[in-house]
Amino acid sequence: MVPHLGRRLRGGSAVCAGAGPRCGVAGCSAHPESGRIVDPTLDVRSISKSFGGAPIVDQVSLTVAPGQIAVIVGPSGSGKTTVLRCIAGFERPDTGEISIDGAPVVESGLFVAPENRHVGYVPQEGALFPHLSVAGNIGFGLPRGGMRSKRVAECLELVGLAGLGDRRVDELSGGQQQRVALARALAPRPRLVVMDEPFSALDAALRPAICADVVSALRGDAATAVIVTHDRDEALAVADLIAVMMDGKIVQCADPVTLHREPVSERVASFLGEVDVTTGRLVGQEVITPLGTFRAESHGPISGEVDVILRRGQVRVYPEPVTRA
Repeated sequence: MVPHLGRRLRGGSAVCAGAGPRCGVAGCSAHPESGRIVDPTLDVRSISKSFGGAPIVDQVSLTVAPGQIAVIVGPSGSGKTTVLRCIAGFERPDTGEISIDGAPVVESGLFVAPENRHVGYVPQEGALFPHLSVAGNIGFGLPRGGMRSKRVAECLELVGLAGLGDRRVDELSGGQQQRVALARALAPRPRLVVMDEPFSALDAALRPAICADVVSALRGDAATAVIVTHDRDEALAVADLIAVMMDGKIVQCADPVTLHREPVSERVASFLGEVDVTTGRLVGQEVITPLGTFRAESHGPISGEVDVILRRGQVRVYPEPVTRA
């Protein structure tokens, strides 16, 4: 049994994954302020939020570039929805700052109301207006006039519902209703789109296809988006940038490939997929394990005893070579 790719991991403290303009991990020396995105669509800086004295969000920072799809993923109770609600303006952080398109919306003495943030919001259940048609829902937040009908038609086309504008929303499937909710959020051309568990209410068999359609629509409109989910596969499939939240903190933030190949802890690795753990000893650029000795890539300032994480897909089994007399 030969590991195709193994990574060394030890402990559970958050460290930078070495990817992206800003990792979101407090005190990361690899991403100083000078290395941040010059004009981010979203810039969240050290926000915290407590309810009834219990800390829910603890010093969270996140930067999202224009046109990026960022996903905040984590187990239930990790604080990810609270972060999203702070970005949208439904909750006010106790501390920290938030800027959208360079304009502060949260800072000391300033709190911009949700309706003035130019953020499109897609709730978990869609929350469509049952008394309005599909087109009426999509155009609800648009000014009246000739351009309204044109933009509604564009959004219907964008989400794959062209020709269904006159339908009642209760005549649509769950997946179609979710697309209408996205089209309604995109219609005013918001600075940012935020989506709270948008696929959780859908049948499991439908999720991958609807998820792909939604991502296609976001990219087709060049939208910047932040999506919250607890589904790791969903996050890995759709995101340009993934922020893993645990216990109110972002413990790692990177692109999907880096996260999968270089998790910062066994806990993060296990959350992102099934793993096997073995022990090893790091000597120079090699890690010695019961399975053999392997090259250790860019492991940073660490040596001695380590944990080695193996994913099932990173193990190849070969038949024992036949020896000839």
